Amino acid sequence: MSRFSTLQAAAPVTLFHDGHCPFCRVEVEWLSKHRHQEQVKLIDIQSNDFNAAKLGRSFDDMMGQLHLLDNKGIWYVGMDASRALYAVLGYRRLVRLSCLPGLRSAMDAGYRFFARRRIRLGQWWEKRQAK
Repeated sequence: MSRFSTLQAAAPVTLFHDGHCPFCRVEVEWLSKHRHQEQVKLIDIQSNDFNAAKLGRSFDDMMGQLHLLDNKGIWYVGMDASRALYAVLGYRRLVRLSCLPGLRSAMDAGYRFFARRRIRLGQWWEKRQAK
C-alpha cells in the first residue's frame, strides 16, 4: 500500500467497531450525526450476529485494531482505517497531512499504543465520567 493509498478508499465503507468500547461509542455517535453518514455503514463486532470468520478475519484481530472495508473490497486496518474513514468523510487535507513522512509514523505508533490500552483506558474513563 502506498503512503497516500488511504485517500483512494471507495465509498460507501463499512467500519467495524467495538460497541463495548466507550471511546468507540463516542466516535460512532459522532459518525451517526455526520453530514456524510450515508457513506459509512457501522458494524458492532460485539453484536451476537457478527461473525469475523465470514469476512476472513479473526475476532481477536478485529478487537485489536480498527478495521474498515471499502466498496472495492480493500481492507484498511489500524490508523489506515481511520485515515480511509476520514478521507471518505471529506477530510482529505487532514488525511494527506497525516501521511507525511515522520508524522505518519508518529501517528501510527500513537494509534498502536492507544489500541493496545484502549480497554483499560476506557474502563478508567467510564469511572471518571460516573463521578
